[in-house]
Amino acid sequence: MKLNEKLFANMRAATKALMGQGPKAATSVIHEALKVLTPHKAAAARQAAAPSAARDAAPAMRDLNPAPAHAGTSARESAVPPVPPTQAQAQPQAEAAQPQAAAAPTQEQYVKNAVQEATAAFNKLMPDLLAKLDRAGANGHAAFKMPHFDLPGMHGGGSATAADALPGKFTDGSFTNAAGTRTYKLYEPSTSTGQPMPLVVMLHGCTQDPDDFATGTQMNALAEEMQCLVVYPAQSVQANSSRCWNWFNAVDQQRGQGEPSIIAGITETVMHNHAVDKSQVYVAGLSAGGAMATIMGTLYPELYAAVGVHSGLPFASAHDLPSALAAMKGNVGPQKASGKSIPIIVFHGDKDTTVHPVNGDELIKRGAHQESKGFVTEPGRVPDGHAYTRTVHQRADGTPQAEQWLIHGAGHAWSGGSARGSYTDGKGPDASREMMRFFQTKR
Repeated sequence: MKLNEKLFANMRAATKALMGQGPKAATSVIHEALKVLTPHKAAAARQAAAPSAARDAAPAMRDLNPAPAHAGTSARESAVPPVPPTQAQAQPQAEAAQPQAAAAPTQEQYVKNAVQEATAAFNKLMPDLLAKLDRAGANGHAAFKMPHFDLPGMHGGGSATAADALPGKFTDGSFTNAAGTRTYKLYEPSTSTGQPMPLVVMLHGCTQDPDDFATGTQMNALAEEMQCLVVYPAQSVQANSSRCWNWFNAVDQQRGQGEPSIIAGITETVMHNHAVDKSQVYVAGLSAGGAMATIMGTLYPELYAAVGVHSGLPFASAHDLPSALAAMKGNVGPQKASGKSIPIIVFHGDKDTTVHPVNGDELIKRGAHQESKGFVTEPGRVPDGHAYTRTVHQRADGTPQAEQWLIHGAGHAWSGGSARGSYTDGKGPDASREMMRFFQTKR
């Protein structure tokens, strides 16, 4: 899809206007930005919503030629008055002529279609990870709560469901530090023997929550099978009204600050309270959660042994909302120094229109870094499912440093996931299982 430069310009103006202003001003600015999507429809909707001065001034006319009753319809049924016009038509019911009443549904449908078309266009440019900025901390401005825009279809992909019932314990927790408070859910497998186990930190995508993400990825079932702990930090609607991790804010790209400090704090809390093998702590995520997983692995290489990214973006690939849009469409910024590269496995659909697949290529390029001494590429196909290309970048000793799965025909969804969760594609290779295999490979 061609980038809408006018929308970008309006969004930049909106970003500036949001700094230091209240919700009312922010609401006005964002609505103005949205008008560029379907300007002709917006004008038509305004015209349909307000009666014209000429019509108000004209005297009411009687319908001299009412439509005949249908065959088999009684005289009493044909005499039933038409449905009263809506308030938008603003004609007194006693004076409303039948043609005006009959036209009302057409006008209402026209407005409804305009909203649907605007929403569809908006979703293509502003997909799931784009939250309304709730804070401007990256630029040192005072924070305020953004208004919530509940647009139809904005939370697509599926509905959140309670995580599948399993024999282990799925408990709630909370962590607070100077950067804020986040809740989380922790799965402890029934197969636990009290011995130190691996820990996987799972970061959900936009509009998701721990239950939904656990259901879709089926990671808790793997935890039972492979004897590991899984913790799901939850983004709050106060921090981001669409529950996106704020990967594109500068303050959330720094060690010891913002959301990275909170996620690291949750990780360390679980390690302190449970038997965890400190050499087997991993972080993975989807979309905005995948971008944040990259940030966590980059900023805390001593804490996480490997990273899994599904449909995500590279470290510091954006610094504000407009650059986030650009990165998602494939215009990834220059690489920033990230220090030590840690093992990474990346999944991305080559038909992903939300986060361009070039981001997966860039993740592998940065992840392989100087550690890779060669690579092996092999094609494959899931029975009755997607074909894929798997590329493994190997270290000098033959162990994998970076692994890329390009899934042919797949969009923006967790590969091999359950349809009971949102943003999943059951036709793809099992990303959860392959990530666990990669994580537990001896290096």
